[in-house]
Amino acid sequence: MTASDASPAAPADAPRFAVVAPMKNEEGNVALMVEEIAAACESIGPFEAIFVNDGSDDGTAAKIAEMAKTYPWLREVRHAKSCGQSTAVRSGVRAAKAPIVCTIDGDGQNPPSEIPKLVAPLLEAGLDSKLGLVAGQRVGRQDTLSKRWASKGANWLRRSMLNDDTRDTGCGLKAFRREAFLALPFFNHIHRYLPALFRRDGWEIALVDVSHRAREAGSSKYTNIGRAIVGVQDLLGVSWLCRRGTRPVVVKIDE
Repeated sequence: MTASDASPAAPADAPRFAVVAPMKNEEGNVALMVEEIAAACESIGPFEAIFVNDGSDDGTAAKIAEMAKTYPWLREVRHAKSCGQSTAVRSGVRAAKAPIVCTIDGDGQNPPSEIPKLVAPLLEAGLDSKLGLVAGQRVGRQDTLSKRWASKGANWLRRSMLNDDTRDTGCGLKAFRREAFLALPFFNHIHRYLPALFRRDGWEIALVDVSHRAREAGSSKYTNIGRAIVGVQDLLGVSWLCRRGTRPVVVKIDE
C-alpha cells in the first residue's frame, strides 16, 4: 500500500470509541451513568457517549442536557415516541462518530466500570482483525428470581437452536465494530442475538464476564410474559437467517 492509498489519519481528538445507552424514563439514573462513564473511560482515550432518549415522558431529557454542560462528550438522540431498545441502540450507533461502539443499559444495572474490559480487545486488534464483537456475560445477576429463571430458560433454548456458545445474550454490555453492526439485518430485539448474527457474517466473537447490580432508580420496562411471546418468534427468524443467509467476505473489488 502506498501513502496515497492509505485512509486519512483521524484527528488527534477524534473519539476512539462510543458508549451508547438507550434510556426510557431513566431521569434518576442519568447522573450516575454519566459520572461513572467519565471515571471509567476518560483515561483510555477520547470517546463519546450517546444517550438515546426513547420517548421518555419524565425529566430524562432535561437531566441529559444538564450533565452535557459539564461533560462535553455527552450527546442526546431523542425519539419522538418509544420505539424499543433495539431501535434506540441502532439510532445511537448511527449517530456515533467512532468506529467502535460499546452499548450499555441505561438503567444503571450494568456498571460502566466494565466498559474498558469490552472495548480494549477491539481497540488493540486493529482493522485487519476478524474480531467483530466482544459480548458481556453477567455474573452474580441482581434481578428477581423470576427474571433470572426466565432468562436461564430463554438462554438454554437460544443456545440449543442457534449453537452460539453464549451463556447470556441479554446482557446490555457489548462492544462491536460500528460498520459491522450496521450491516446486520435489522429487526426489533436484535440486541439479544448479536453473537449468532456476527458469526453468520464471518466475524469472530469474544465473551467476557461482567458484574451486575440492582437498580437504584426507575423501574423495568419488560415483563417475563412479554419477552417470552416475542422471543419465540425472534428465535425462529434468527435461526432461519443463520441457516439461509451468509454475507460474503469481499477481498477484492476491481475498479
